[in-house]
Amino acid sequence: MSTNFDLADIKRRMQASIGSLRHDLNGLRTGRATASILDPVQVNAYGQNMPITQVATVSIPEPRLIAVQVWDKAMVGAVERAIRDSNLGLSPTTEGQVLRIRIPELNEQRRKDLVKVAHKYAEESRVAVRHVRRDGIDILKKLLKDKAISEDDEKRHAGEVQKATDQAIVEVDQVLAMKEKEIMQV
Repeated sequence: MSTNFDLADIKRRMQASIGSLRHDLNGLRTGRATASILDPVQVNAYGQNMPITQVATVSIPEPRLIAVQVWDKAMVGAVERAIRDSNLGLSPTTEGQVLRIRIPELNEQRRKDLVKVAHKYAEESRVAVRHVRRDGIDILKKLLKDKAISEDDEKRHAGEVQKATDQAIVEVDQVLAMKEKEIMQV
């Protein structure tokens, strides 16, 4: 067995990808306005992308309204653009340094749009899991090439990595199915 290959680390990285998916899906609220809806929004500010919470205060003054108080007047346009481009289906209205975002009623079309966004997040998570698998397989191939492990060990470990990948993909699909059901409930 090799000291460089760590199946537990590979599983941990796959679970981190699933945790990120859960976090992203939490931002897809179906009923009321919540500040977490804007969690996935990244604002291009001062030459780098940063979360909206680092350039503005997000509050919920009414059940169907989100208010975003931008700290720097010069960043209002960038924050508004980031919200519009986030594929969340939100259209902010600018009033000075405050952006007001009305949460639309959930008609059938809006629900379908939210499901599409959820599927996009799930696919990104699947891709991340596959990248972790690729990294694990690459480590095994390098160890085999350096003769640090035998071919049998390499095949056995590759099988373990694939099994962990399959489990992670199934979990991503389960998380997506639960969120899709939550969105589509009338």
